[in-house]
Amino acid sequence: MAHKQHTRNSSGPAGPSQRQLRAGELIRHALVDILREEEIHDEALLGVSVTVTEVRLSPDLKHATCFVEPLGAGVETAPTAGHESEIIKALNAHAKFLRGQLGRRLDMKFTPDLRFRHDESFDAATHIDRLFEDPRVRADLERRDDEDEGEA
Repeated sequence: MAHKQHTRNSSGPAGPSQRQLRAGELIRHALVDILREEEIHDEALLGVSVTVTEVRLSPDLKHATCFVEPLGAGVETAPTAGHESEIIKALNAHAKFLRGQLGRRLDMKFTPDLRFRHDESFDAATHIDRLFEDPRVRADLERRDDEDEGEA
């Protein structure tokens, strides 16, 4: 009888494990502290506040993808508007320094390699909000509500 090979990608068939989620939250909290307390000498990060929204870890906990959102991104009048890619590039350039700081703060067998990415979920949520504000969509939703009330 042949054994079925069990493979699992980074999110697994049922999503990340409890271990990945727990370690991701530990890393996220530590990164927030590091970014708040440490001074990173980079023109793109000068005076920029960054929110770490999520950290996703590989199953072996050796690679971490850190989703970040510069404070004020998406607001045209904010100084970070339009500079998200520069900020992400700067964070990735300083990933080794941040990893070193992380290693000093966390008691983990391995300190994961860090990769920073812009969190697109805020942009997606804003886009969906705009869609719901569209008069045609609003009329369609109200018509469906009226139909549901008529059936009840």
